[in-house]
Amino acid sequence: MKRKIFCTFPQALIKEPLLFTLGNRFQVVPNIRGASVTEEMAILSLELEGEAASIQAAVDYLAEAGVKVEEMEDDPEA
Repeated sequence: MKRKIFCTFPQALIKEPLLFTLGNRFQVVPNIRGASVTEEMAILSLELEGEAASIQAAVDYLAEAGVKVEEMEDDPEA
């Protein structure tokens, strides 16, 4: 399954390998669909692919780490 999310990473987390962890720990493939990164924050549009339970665990992990996670509405053009 695939799930689209919008993530805002605060300054303290910009250099942390959180996306690597999604693949390594949760067997979720993160596909960066768009990004804007500054010294103060990073904003990413992500598509996560994997088992539903693994994706949910990965989203929970990001939120618990301090990433603001928002669901994206399905885009019929994507």
